Amino acid sequence: MTGLRFGYGTNGFANHRLDDALEVIAGLGYSGAAITLDHGHLDPYAPDLGRQLARVRRKLSALGLGAVVETGARYLLDPWHKHAPTLLDPEPERRAHRLDFLTRAVHTASELGAEAVSLWSGIPDPGMPEEEAWKLLADGCAALTEVAQRAGVRLGFEPEPGMLVADLDGYERLRNALGDPHAFGLTLDIGHCRCLEDDSAADCVRRAAPWLVNVQIEDMRRGVHEHLEFGEGEVDFPSVLQALTETGYCGLVAVELPRHSHSAPQTALRSLDALRAASAPPWTAGAREQLESDPSAITRLFPVAARSVGPDPGLGEATRIQLLQALPGAGAELGAVLKELYERGDTAERTAVLRALPLLDRAGRIGAHSTGLVEDALRTNDARLVTAAAGPYAARHLDQEQWRQAVLKCVFLGVPLDAVAGLARRRDPELDRMLAAFAAERIAAGRPVPADVRRQLDPDLPA
Repeated sequence: MTGLRFGYGTNGFANHRLDDALEVIAGLGYSGAAITLDHGHLDPYAPDLGRQLARVRRKLSALGLGAVVETGARYLLDPWHKHAPTLLDPEPERRAHRLDFLTRAVHTASELGAEAVSLWSGIPDPGMPEEEAWKLLADGCAALTEVAQRAGVRLGFEPEPGMLVADLDGYERLRNALGDPHAFGLTLDIGHCRCLEDDSAADCVRRAAPWLVNVQIEDMRRGVHEHLEFGEGEVDFPSVLQALTETGYCGLVAVELPRHSHSAPQTALRSLDALRAASAPPWTAGAREQLESDPSAITRLFPVAARSVGPDPGLGEATRIQLLQALPGAGAELGAVLKELYERGDTAERTAVLRALPLLDRAGRIGAHSTGLVEDALRTNDARLVTAAAGPYAARHLDQEQWRQAVLKCVFLGVPLDAVAGLARRRDPELDRMLAAFAAERIAAGRPVPADVRRQLDPDLPA
């Protein structure tokens, strides 16, 4: 199976600042984020929205995250009524309010370089004739599609249980009513397929393939619209992920667990582990079995992992991380194994070890025993290694002096400061002094000061 791009929805990180949520999502190894526009995360009505968009775009780029824009905020537009108003509202002013919000979402996606904007129909008011509801929806979607076409943004319309457009039949009816426009794509929620579609979730993927621009994924049971963690419902995930691969889908496959913010980092880690296990090539499963009976096989399996699972470098790194997670042991014992693999490895192998550290640490298995590997990577002039070393593990375990030096190393090598985990939390006056001294030296030498350093020293600079 080729490497699918897994993401996580920020509506499952409602108790985190957006920058912190993105750092955690990237630090766990996800490839993207589904960003729900809301009062706490990128409010489209904020007076400084332009500055926020520029910052988030830099953050996404520095962390290597793709993005889609989600529009399912519950009370952003109406503090009394969930998800209201919609494009089906009987009052023209309220429909216009929803359309304005969706238009803002399209422009936000354009500014972020996001891959799609996801939206849904809503529920008609009781007593509204069905044909009237379909006409209102088609009119609103037609207007929004024109906006999206001008902005170069794809829409991903999501069938949602209980709404006017609840399934793939409804999506096709709406798409045909609009004249089959290219910009009007489909968001497919895998759990929803299990909840109410007649076909299997894998067959829904194959049916949806011509229009698919965004995938949401979670577990679910037949007939019950409740987003569940992987393994708690009835979805056959290996067949779904295989179908996505076979149909050539290359957008994000983003976990949609909006009621799990209370345990967001842990839930996101479990979710990614489940997705990687369900999509793992046969070689990976065999290698994990070998490690269960012979942990020393890691020295043989780790170097060959990337070429054993295919040409995709992202899949190769993910496979190596899975092997490290499968190793038994903890503490100094595990640290010694990681040190050996790091010292023997090439750049790609060393990067995989560094990327695995926050996951092993999150599981309580490594603690500070591998800080030496981070320190070694920070002594190199390899931007790839330095970027991996400046991640969540360093933010948690390096002392303040070491951490400041890590930040400066990123500056010297041109690694974006947005890639440094925990910068907003650990920044202190001494770091500001060091950055100011660096800037003064650059100015004295007639050389430009990097933009991200200037922004750190003067937050009022234009975004």
